[in-house]
Amino acid sequence: MKVVAATNNKNKVREFDEILGKLGFSVIPMQDIGIEIDIPETGTTFSENSMIKAVAVSKLCDLPVISDDSGLCIDALDGAPGLYSARFGGEGLSDKDKRILLLKTMENEKDRSAYFISSITLLFPDGEKIQAEGKVFGRITDEEIGDNGFGYDSIFFCDEIGKSFGKATPEEKDSVSHRGRALNALYEKLKNRGIK
Repeated sequence: MKVVAATNNKNKVREFDEILGKLGFSVIPMQDIGIEIDIPETGTTFSENSMIKAVAVSKLCDLPVISDDSGLCIDALDGAPGLYSARFGGEGLSDKDKRILLLKTMENEKDRSAYFISSITLLFPDGEKIQAEGKVFGRITDEEIGDNGFGYDSIFFCDEIGKSFGKATPEEKDSVSHRGRALNALYEKLKNRGIK
């Protein structure tokens, strides 16, 4: 069964497809069926934003839609950048610029604890929805470490694997990542509903 990913991020599509592929789903980017929209993220929680994206894309197709809203939450910054992780520092900044700005913001902070969170929605054409969430804990590094991954990966040290996500292999990151955990929780919910 085809599932449309409500994202322009190829890395997310890959992660969705790897997990849901085990249940016979084939996750395709929304562009593959001609959907090219910019969805305003007006929710006040990751879960709301995830649902907003799924609903927007589902109105334009007759396939199940999967969406995710995720972010980096830093304790010393009262949970920021949080919902605004993708827009931290304003529109038009590259991932590299955002990392540099965040490291500068954290320069004098002793508490560097942080976590990534992902909230995932799978919305079926009949209106049925399944949501799941995942988190991974760690801390913000003093400098960029490694070239792997994307977004804030090179400044996030993951406690569980003992290295930055920028140094982790895709397999290491997938084994503990917030999105991987949310997708695995979604996978279990789908299995429990008899979708296998």
